[in-house]
Amino acid sequence: MARKKRMTKDQEFQIMKLVLDKFLWLGFIVMGWGMYTSIRDSSVLPGLWYMVAGAVLLILFVILIVKEYEILQ
Repeated sequence: MARKKRMTKDQEFQIMKLVLDKFLWLGFIVMGWGMYTSIRDSSVLPGLWYMVAGAVLLILFVILIVKEYEILQ
């Protein structure tokens, strides 16, 4: 059986940055769509739900990053 290659911490972190960057864009796009919807409909409530959903996505990704990697001071 072939032995699996191991990644260094730096390689793992670089891949994580590439993947999470896409998810962070997704969160901001959802929030931007909410802002556009609010302006287009002249009503805040429909767009507000999109903005809240985008904010929740971003908060979940921050929790994921903090949980996965230690933040050193």
